[in-house]
Amino acid sequence: MIEILDISKRFEEVQAVDHVSITIREGSVFGLIGTNGAGKSTVLRMMSGVIRPDEGQVLIDGMPVFDHVEAKERLFFIADEPYFFANATPGDMGRYYRSVFPRFDSDRYDGYLEAFGLGKRRKIAAFSKGMKKQLAILCGVCANTKYLFLDETFDGLDPVMRQGVKSLFAKEMDERGMTPIVASHNLRELEDICDHVGLLHKGGVLLSKELEEMKCNIQKVQCVLEEGVAQEEAFRGLDILKSEKRGSLYTLTVRGAKEETDRYFSGIRTVFYEALPLSLEEIFISETEVVGYDIKKIILG
Repeated sequence: MIEILDISKRFEEVQAVDHVSITIREGSVFGLIGTNGAGKSTVLRMMSGVIRPDEGQVLIDGMPVFDHVEAKERLFFIADEPYFFANATPGDMGRYYRSVFPRFDSDRYDGYLEAFGLGKRRKIAAFSKGMKKQLAILCGVCANTKYLFLDETFDGLDPVMRQGVKSLFAKEMDERGMTPIVASHNLRELEDICDHVGLLHKGGVLLSKELEEMKCNIQKVQCVLEEGVAQEEAFRGLDILKSEKRGSLYTLTVRGAKEETDRYFSGIRTVFYEALPLSLEEIFISETEVVGYDIKKIILG
């Protein structure tokens, strides 16, 4: 388990992180969401022990991560712009990480290099941005650490490669219980892999919830009322977060369990009723508007 306990970090006049507290459980995918400048990268660097918080601390399995070698051995951090030695090849980087991480799996690394089409003896300087990101991910996965921290993981990857990386994460989680912590400014990239999502805004935590919990408590429905049924009367018993009408079709986002919502609408005279799945973006829009934030401006700019 990772415990982020009231951490703060200031760089001169800029308060990059402001009293952030998050708990990340093992065996799940944690998505750290926020715009550029929200504090995601700074939080990841403090989680990795790269920089020391001005206040608070980060515990990796109960151990303070800063200046604690045993805690750092349990994580691998991949920055937004991965660093590789000058004139190095993937083979060189594999040998280096094998010297740093005792459980680095060289055979699996070589196999992944071949599967991803990354030449073991080719100069990394000649790789595209996407290829460099793929190589960094393979190094991190094959280090066999318990936790894998990734900053803007899918930036620069094409759609096919993004799906390949997500499948690789699922395989590693299933086989050895790896826990990925993925920071991104794009909700859509994390929608199909995250179990828990935290939203950073202006250095603080705006929201941190289990994705399944949010999905269970918010429903999106479409309906057409029978002629003569008044909207105000029909929807009076609903906790409506958002409402739209196009012609006779109502699209509502309501708070409550699906069974309760279905039961409510079964008692209303409707011509048509359908419950629809919500996207991660729609869930966050609904949750954050309740606390007075415009998520569209926060996430999409």
